[in-house]
Amino acid sequence: MLIEVLKSKIHRVSVTEANLNYIGSIGIDEDLMDAADIIENEKVQVVNINNGERLETYVIKGERGSGIISMNGAAARKVQVGDILLIMSYAAMEPPEARKFKPKIIFPDTKTNRLI
Repeated sequence: MLIEVLKSKIHRVSVTEANLNYIGSIGIDEDLMDAADIIENEKVQVVNINNGERLETYVIKGERGSGIISMNGAAARKVQVGDILLIMSYAAMEPPEARKFKPKIIFPDTKTNRLI
């Protein structure tokens, strides 16, 4: 039996763009992706601290070092620029592996979305 456990988390980043007329996804600064061990096209859950919205989408690479967090497509209606997000990915594991697994959690500067 496999269970889903937290694999990666980007804790508290600010939305820098909301682009309704773009193919759906979330653009994340590649530095943050690397630090959190999230890869392009990976499915993520996004939680908006400001309004309680939760959604799932996939990741696209944002410009490295830019601090970009861009919510795209229909999901752009669920955020406003400046909203604070949690971005999480999960992995399926056997329970013995899951008990030993440590997720990668990063805490960027919320104002700049850059690693501290």
